[in-house]
Amino acid sequence: MSLFWTIWISTITLIVVLGCAVLLRATSKNNTGVPEGEPMPHTFDGIQELNNPLPKWWTILFWFTIVIAIIYSFAYPTFTANYNGLLDWTSADKDIKSPQESKLRAKTSHSQYQREMNLAEIKYGAVFKKLAYNEDGSYKSFTHIANDPEALKVGQRLFLQNCSMCHGSDGRGNRGFPNLTDNDWLYGATESAIKTSIMQGRSGVMAAWEDILGGKKGVREITSYVLQLSGRRVNTLEAKAGKKKFALCATCHGENGKGSYVFGAPNLTDKIWLYGGSRKAVEATISTGRNGVMPAWLDVLGEDKIHLISAFVYSLSMKNN
Repeated sequence: MSLFWTIWISTITLIVVLGCAVLLRATSKNNTGVPEGEPMPHTFDGIQELNNPLPKWWTILFWFTIVIAIIYSFAYPTFTANYNGLLDWTSADKDIKSPQESKLRAKTSHSQYQREMNLAEIKYGAVFKKLAYNEDGSYKSFTHIANDPEALKVGQRLFLQNCSMCHGSDGRGNRGFPNLTDNDWLYGATESAIKTSIMQGRSGVMAAWEDILGGKKGVREITSYVLQLSGRRVNTLEAKAGKKKFALCATCHGENGKGSYVFGAPNLTDKIWLYGGSRKAVEATISTGRNGVMPAWLDVLGEDKIHLISAFVYSLSMKNN
């Protein structure tokens, strides 16, 4: 934050606090010329006001809050993001660039958030290990965890806390975010593939093809062929022309359009569309491309938690198939 905004916010804060003090001081004095407890010289609707002072307990409490406000303003990061306060306290690690750096900083800083996270890790880490591991030290299979109500419930809670903002609380996703309940997997349905997706993340890039295909006509022809692959009724002449151009797409999607786990290329024959299955949506995908990113969660959650989340995700797809 610039020096101007630092001065601006600091000045306004102090003016408000000190203004309250001046106002309280002024209203605590008897400047009416009427002795305390005596009637005031005016009436309203037949009611005459007495010149009573503010209650002592109320005045003392108000002064107390003003003093606390001043102390708080200088002790904690009240004014700007550039000021950590005299106590050097932070609610979060604003300048941290990695989870590892955050954990190291927590040992010497006053970050309340990271301290609480570290304590929670110590307290609940053993619980996650118990639910995720076999007695021989190996990870339990997803099927094993899916049949353990307690482990599955923990996996569900971890999913809701970390994954639901993109994939939805029910795992059914949204446009641009995969549905995790339909058993359609871009990188494979094995336990290893699912877990790897969450631990290491994925970066799905669909190139823009409009210029390469010769403009909007070429995009329209390819779209007709792709929609035909999934059983849609289309213009047969366009689809025929699109089939010839589909060789450009076969490198990732395969000659038959069934996709590839290696590239994370979608199956174009199953009527499942990540960005929408309307002609307009498919044309937009081919024309301008898509860039989907699944962040890596290993450093954030650790492998034990991810194993439980992966098992829960696996259970969602098994439940509906």
